Amino acid sequence: MNILALETSCDETSASVVSNGSKVKSVVISSQIKIHAKYFGVVPELASRAHIENINPVIAKALKKASVTFSDFPKKIHAIAVTVGPGLSGALLVGAIAAKTMATVYKKPLIPVNHLEGHLYSAFIENKSIKPPFLGVIISGGHTELIIVEDFGKYKTLGRTRDDAAGEAFDKAAKMLSLEYPGGPVIDKRAEKGNPNAIKFTRPYLKGSWDFSFSGIKTALLNYLKVNPVKNERHLNDICASFRQAVAETLCFKAFEAVEKFSLKQIALGGGVSANSLIRNMFMQEGKKNKIKIFIPSLIYCTDNAAMIACAAYLKQKKCGLNYNNIQLKPDPSLPLENW
Repeated sequence: MNILALETSCDETSASVVSNGSKVKSVVISSQIKIHAKYFGVVPELASRAHIENINPVIAKALKKASVTFSDFPKKIHAIAVTVGPGLSGALLVGAIAAKTMATVYKKPLIPVNHLEGHLYSAFIENKSIKPPFLGVIISGGHTELIIVEDFGKYKTLGRTRDDAAGEAFDKAAKMLSLEYPGGPVIDKRAEKGNPNAIKFTRPYLKGSWDFSFSGIKTALLNYLKVNPVKNERHLNDICASFRQAVAETLCFKAFEAVEKFSLKQIALGGGVSANSLIRNMFMQEGKKNKIKIFIPSLIYCTDNAAMIACAAYLKQKKCGLNYNNIQLKPDPSLPLENW
C-alpha cells in the first residue's frame, strides 16, 4: 500500500511516499530555519506563509522522487495521510487543505494522523521488529513525553513536561549564550569539545512523578552566567557540555525508571532532540547495561517529516480501516493523543 503523506504542523513542509509503512520511496523536507532564526523561535504567521509557498513544490518533488506522475497517481497512490494536530493552526490548515484537495480530485481515502503518533512510530520505519508494548520517549521543541504504547493505537501517557520542552530548553540556553538558532544542534556540537563535569547544573527528576520540568535547568544556567560570564571558547564549550549532560541525564533517568516500574523491554525515541548525540549514546549504553532494546530513528526521521506520518497512517488503517468523519479530518492545534 502506497501512502502519500503531508506534514505541516510547525516549521517544516514535508511530503513523503511510503510503501507498507516502512519502505520510503521519497521524503522531502523544506525547512524554515533561516526564516525564523532572527526571531529565535517560530513565528506562526511566517510559518503559515512559507507553507503556502512550499507545499506544492514539495509534493511535486516527493512524487517525482517516488516515480509517480500526476497521470498515474490514481494507480500508484492508494491513500493520502496528513497531520491534523497538534501544531500551529495556520500551518496545519495548509497541509489539511492540500491533502483534502488531492483526496477529492483523485478520489482517494484520507487518513488523519496525530503528530505525536508520527514521532512514536518514527523508529518503526527502519525497525519493523518493534512490537508493543514499548515505552515511547518523545523529545522535541514542543514536547517531552513518556508514553507506554500498549498496542498500536492504544496509549498510556505517563508524564509530560510541566513547562519548557527539552528542545525549547536548548533553544533558550543557546540564546543566553549568544549562539545560533536552533539551539540543540549548536550546543551538541560545542559540547563535544567541552567538559560535561565542569559545572553542576540541577537535575530536576521530580521524584514521585513521571513529568518533566526543564525551566529549572534554564534558570540555573541564567544564574550561573550572571556570576560567571563566558570567558573564552573553552569556557563556552564546558557550559554547553554541562548543560547537555544535565538534560540528557534527566531524560534517561526518567525513561529507564519507567521501563523498570512497568516491566517493559523496549524503548523507542522520537522527536528532534533524539538527534542529540549524547542522548542517543546514553540511551544505547543504558539499554545495553539493563538489557533493554533501544530503537532510535535515523536523523532524517527525528525531526518533523512526512515519512513518519505515512508510517503511522499505515498502522492506523490496518487497524481502523479507511473511513473517517469530518470531525476527525479537521485540524486541531490542541489535538490530544487518543486511542484509535
